[in-house]
Amino acid sequence: MTETQARSDALSESVEMYLKTVFELAAGGDFVPISAVASQLNISPVSATEMVHRLQEEGLFEHRPYRGVRLSPLGSSRAQQILRRHRLWECFLHGRLGIGWVEVHDLACALEHAVDQSVTEPLADWLGQPAFCPHGNPIPDSPGAVPIEGKELTKLAVGESAVVERIRPERSDILAYLAARELWPQAMVTLKSKEELDGTLVLALGNRMVVVGESVAAHVLVRPTRESEAGV
Repeated sequence: MTETQARSDALSESVEMYLKTVFELAAGGDFVPISAVASQLNISPVSATEMVHRLQEEGLFEHRPYRGVRLSPLGSSRAQQILRRHRLWECFLHGRLGIGWVEVHDLACALEHAVDQSVTEPLADWLGQPAFCPHGNPIPDSPGAVPIEGKELTKLAVGESAVVERIRPERSDILAYLAARELWPQAMVTLKSKEELDGTLVLALGNRMVVVGESVAAHVLVRPTRESEAGV
């Protein structure tokens, strides 16, 4: 591989990471602060702003001063293709190879850029067309449809119970933190208290009490139980 090709491949991977990150951070096509994109990618806001402007020129982003950035229809379509590859690789690595729930995220990140798009659909067929990744996130289907979001754990009322549905956006340090507390999809939790000062949550998880910071809890999407919804 020539030096020029290496730079081109690295740039393509960088663009894909921006597309995927903005898609995961956005809710219903909302604008995402550039500072949030920079934080998720662990880069400086200046670098993120420069890339956002470039991708806006290429028709992939829409940028509004003081509001942030969101994907154009073209950018959204490409982001969902990337997410489809990523989440299918997570299913393969975790479900077929038995690699850990935390570790599969970074490995899938590498594979989503390294393996050609032509592999995606054969892989999906071989896996049986899974609907969700190991972290509970929906896998966009071929046309690019994505199911509706869940409710943030931070939005539960004290005394309300819920089932963990998904972790979004995924990040290795967040996944490791949650795995250490067994706070993953299908776990049943009840919010016992929430600190007014810093938003720290105290959760009942099985016969244990788990303390989770607000910034981490914001990555956990849940489905309130029927009993909670009925006020029981």
